[in-house]
Amino acid sequence: MAKILTSVSRRGEGLSLAALCLFALVLFVVPLGLLARVGLTDGALPSLAPLIEALASGSVQRAAWHSFESSAISGLAALVLGTALALVIGLTDVRAKGLLVFLLLLPMMIPPQVTAIAWVQALGPGSPVLNWLSLAPPVGSPHPLYTPFGVMLLLTVQHTPLVFLVVLAALRTLPREMVEAARIAGARPTRLLRRILLPLLAPTLVAAFMLAFVSALGNFGIQAILGIPARYTTLPVLIWQRLSSFGPRVLTDVAVISILLAIVAVAAIALQAWLQRRFRAQVSGPPQPPLRIALRRTRPLAEGALAAYIAATLVLPLMALTATALVKTYGVPLNAETLTFGNFAEILFRQSSTVRAFTNSTLTAAAAALVLASVSVLVAYALSRRARLPRVVGGTLATLADVSYAIPGLVISIAFILTFIRPLPLLNVSLYNTMAIIFLAYLTAFLSITLKPVVAAFGQLDPALDDAARVSGAGFGRRMARIFAPLMAPAAASGAILMFLTAYNEVTVSALLWSTGNETIGTAIFNYEDGGYTTLASAMSCVTVLATVVLMAVLDRAGRKLPAGVVPWRI
Repeated sequence: MAKILTSVSRRGEGLSLAALCLFALVLFVVPLGLLARVGLTDGALPSLAPLIEALASGSVQRAAWHSFESSAISGLAALVLGTALALVIGLTDVRAKGLLVFLLLLPMMIPPQVTAIAWVQALGPGSPVLNWLSLAPPVGSPHPLYTPFGVMLLLTVQHTPLVFLVVLAALRTLPREMVEAARIAGARPTRLLRRILLPLLAPTLVAAFMLAFVSALGNFGIQAILGIPARYTTLPVLIWQRLSSFGPRVLTDVAVISILLAIVAVAAIALQAWLQRRFRAQVSGPPQPPLRIALRRTRPLAEGALAAYIAATLVLPLMALTATALVKTYGVPLNAETLTFGNFAEILFRQSSTVRAFTNSTLTAAAAALVLASVSVLVAYALSRRARLPRVVGGTLATLADVSYAIPGLVISIAFILTFIRPLPLLNVSLYNTMAIIFLAYLTAFLSITLKPVVAAFGQLDPALDDAARVSGAGFGRRMARIFAPLMAPAAASGAILMFLTAYNEVTVSALLWSTGNETIGTAIFNYEDGGYTTLASAMSCVTVLATVVLMAVLDRAGRKLPAGVVPWRI
């Protein structure tokens, strides 16, 4: 009997490993391999000639420099702002920290195309808010955001919360003995920051900058809405423009540019790993609650500065967005005569495409989150095993997930177009121009988000749990269902929540994969704005922001009964 149970257990583990290998082959190896084959071959032979030819093009060189310039500058600005916000929130006695963290993270959850639309309406000549204050630019003057500076500014606003979240999490893990010893020795806050905190946080700061850099590198919404009018073309926008041209070599051209973008992203991740090893600082002692430095008389100033930052980056653009959604025509002032709810009625009750977009995004993001949460548990279990084969399979898939997350979403889209543009073998079913291809692209692009918290949680489990269950005769399925799934549920839920909120509003992955009848929220908003229907784009953006806030509020309330860390913005 014991031999039969052992055989069943091994068969179950073998089937799970085979499923993970198939998952990696279909969704990672084949699409990225086809992308490399199309972009790095000349005829039937491997060649760097297409890449060299692309690098010799003036438009590609300019777009590559614009991508690097905007990503590096906005990443540095986001690093400074995000770190400063995290230090104030994490180490001082400012009040209402939970609300402040929620509001500071909200811009990260708002789609980048909505952020761009809101800021364009907030600072332009037709801004209802600035017109109320008599501060709007003169009618007919160039928009201040249709410049390279405008692109970098909004990329900074979009990714500062990302840096803030990473640094705030790191502050919670630092042992406080060294800080307390420095304070007892008379170190002032500036010296404490320069000699203790920043050296300890150096690996985290490197990771935060690279995360902001890679996120900005693949950001399509902001770069398209602001960069196209400013004639500041970046690589993601160039890919979109080339694919829209429908030339005879369009797939080859965009594949080559996509490979160039992927090389930059992967090089950034490799540089991050090297810098983190170089700046690694060893500390002793278990993590403890962070310090609460009393600001005394300066606390009102700190709280006022935080309120001003939230008002400038969140309240002002959202007010302008709402005001634009409530007028009949863009540019007219909001008053009793121009007030209308017709734009909301149009997108919610008359435009079938917007209703489909909300339905498609909700169902597709939710389904992808559930699938990836389950896959993450299997990958993390494989990584925790002592046997070599499971660790190799789990480690390979985890590496592929990290690389795919680092690669911009438009590159993933191109890879999936190349893979699924023809009907599937044997089945003769085409996934191209369906929601299925967007769903599969989400699985590839966002696995890393759900995997990280699950792997961290598995690392805290005692391996004796698995050994004891095996000795008791529990098969693989029973161990997963009765032991690991319940223990991993909070971490898997955390990853699934972040993945859902990310995919729900995204536009980068679906920008090239959507089709009529298969719209997503992000593509519908972008298409309204690109087509000149600014009031409809604003109305749909308002509904999207409201839905995001409601989702985050519900999760925040549920987080009171969940283990710490499940809802990332709760402190």
